[in-house]
Amino acid sequence: MKEILVLAEHRMGELRDVTLEMLSKGRELAQALDAQLVAGLLGRDVAVFSETLKKWAHQVLVVDDSKLENFNADAYQKVLGDIIKKRQPGLTMIGHTSFGVDLAPPLATQLGIPLITDCVDIQLKDGAPLATRQVYGGKLISEVSFVGTPCMVTLRQGAFPVEESDLKGKIAAVDSPLTEEITCRKFLQYVEAVVGDVDITQADIIVSVGRGIREEKNMPIVEGLAEAMGGVLACSRPITDSGWLSSDRQVGQSGRTVKPKVYVAVGISGAFQHITGMSGAETIVAINRDPNAPIFSVAHYGIVGDLFQVVPALTEKIAEAKEN
Repeated sequence: MKEILVLAEHRMGELRDVTLEMLSKGRELAQALDAQLVAGLLGRDVAVFSETLKKWAHQVLVVDDSKLENFNADAYQKVLGDIIKKRQPGLTMIGHTSFGVDLAPPLATQLGIPLITDCVDIQLKDGAPLATRQVYGGKLISEVSFVGTPCMVTLRQGAFPVEESDLKGKIAAVDSPLTEEITCRKFLQYVEAVVGDVDITQADIIVSVGRGIREEKNMPIVEGLAEAMGGVLACSRPITDSGWLSSDRQVGQSGRTVKPKVYVAVGISGAFQHITGMSGAETIVAINRDPNAPIFSVAHYGIVGDLFQVVPALTEKIAEAKEN
């Protein structure tokens, strides 16, 4: 494999986080394969993004066309398909976002190459990509390998940390193959999804509760800690399954992926599905009475103890510190 291609995603004048996440993972794979990492940047007046992308890629291909001002899957399919046909990258990486879900399947079909969607990891096995994805609502993990190249994947947002990079890649302008506007679809407007009373993906501090809380009547214990810390309350899947918190508060593979500055896991054992959704936090604090709980393997700080004693004491100390 000589080249890995990553589609840069941007929206409303901002580069999406998933782009740098994919480039960080792509750089890891490229180093192992001694391959070139290339970022594909499509849009109108997108030069400002290329200056950022060249720090993460060996080369940035810029297709600047007024017909690409807003995302249109048919237009992107034609342009990106043209790039892939000419350059023949061994692996193409696209974000598993509303954009990627709309674009990747028809693009892969058009090119006649295999596609694995919603990957939470991708490694190399015998020099070939090995993708990891969830099945049965996150209850099981599936590893899927490609037979040969080229191939394509969509990668879940938040699945990979953004690693610092300073590659100083080259920027190259690419002529757009679009000769006329795509008329079968027309962009109208961006509408942000309703996320409930709070968006946990935007929180700097999250206090997350698991089945260790035992009963719904005990929820105020962790609510008090979240309030004292100035954070928001989240949870693992058993809590939403019980109906104690809404699904927009759930962290994990079948919920939201979060990357706060501080993540406090209270009474959460740390199943793989949950850890996948929060392992990108800057600081992880785990409170659990089981010293062998998997959550401690990813925690920066751990407290082994009964949450019904630890959490109230911690809440009290935080309140005292704020008063002083």
